[in-house]
Amino acid sequence: MFYYLAEFRDIFSSLNIFRYITFRAGMAGVTTFLLCVVFGPYFINKLKKMKIREIAKREDCPDLDQFQNAKEGTPTMGGVFIVGSILLSVLLWADLSNRYVLLTMGTCFWLAILGWVDDYVKLTRTARRGLSMKTKLIWQILLGCFIGTYVFFNPDTSTQLTFPFVKSFILNLGILYIPFVALIVIGTSNAVNLTDGLDGLAIGCVLIVSLTLAIVSYITGHFLFSQYLFIPFVSGAGELAVFCTAMVGASLGFLWFNCHPASVFMGDVGSLSLGGTLGVIAVLIKQELMLVILGGVFVIEALSVILQVASVKFRGKRIFKVSPLHHHLQLSGWKESKIIIRFWILAIILAMITLTMLKIR
Repeated sequence: MFYYLAEFRDIFSSLNIFRYITFRAGMAGVTTFLLCVVFGPYFINKLKKMKIREIAKREDCPDLDQFQNAKEGTPTMGGVFIVGSILLSVLLWADLSNRYVLLTMGTCFWLAILGWVDDYVKLTRTARRGLSMKTKLIWQILLGCFIGTYVFFNPDTSTQLTFPFVKSFILNLGILYIPFVALIVIGTSNAVNLTDGLDGLAIGCVLIVSLTLAIVSYITGHFLFSQYLFIPFVSGAGELAVFCTAMVGASLGFLWFNCHPASVFMGDVGSLSLGGTLGVIAVLIKQELMLVILGGVFVIEALSVILQVASVKFRGKRIFKVSPLHHHLQLSGWKESKIIIRFWILAIILAMITLTMLKIR
């Protein structure tokens, strides 16, 4: 909305500032942070009154109850005000004619609805189980195929994959790029969901990944910068920096309440939408494989679950005491705060490696 004030710069020259992505990106981050901090207490109290509370007991691993009992009854589905603040801020500060912004907003909203339904079903069923994995996968695949199809037919983007540390090798997936994008949406949304198990762990990592993607998005949409760094130039992708910084601000605002001991949890409505959105942004700026390194914490958490399930199924033995990895570390004697901070440190190191990779090609 504010972007269009630049149209009146001939009357008020100071309005020209609204043309600049860097200014609007910064303001989008500040806006989401303030929205979360100011309205967060209202939403948390509302969740308490509606008795939308965390069911912390782990039937699959009673040993974890010693750590989870303190979290019992904490309000959940706080992702509603994360997603709400992001979408409102983007509406205020982004160029709404930009197709990449619209696709990313649609992704965030789609997965937020899916997560909200999943959370609601968990809270209303006596078995405390949400939507079936099959149902969630169908909706994630539909979204991924839609985004993949758009990229496939969009003349400004391509189905080529570039590889970290290598500038000469490029793989064109062609029509296979569509299921590849669906796989990214499934992987990123569920990986963040699996990481969301300790106070501030997932949202802190989302913050770091979002900030890095904001930088890369700006570079990708800038012809000279992208040419200098030998990364694919995507016209209009720079506007995604506004969306990414909105996610950064919302993450900081939510972390205000979600830091240990948490006053609210994001629930699937937050984790699915944030994870899937990060994946789609990486797709749109043509840095799909880079996300494997940048989102390494999420990858490790997801792999720990996959390896655990495969090991139990084929070997009849566990690799970890329990999965995901952060719970294994808890049972191994690590304090919750130590796990969280060390995972954040790892996420920062991976972000630094990712930014360094832009030059090493």
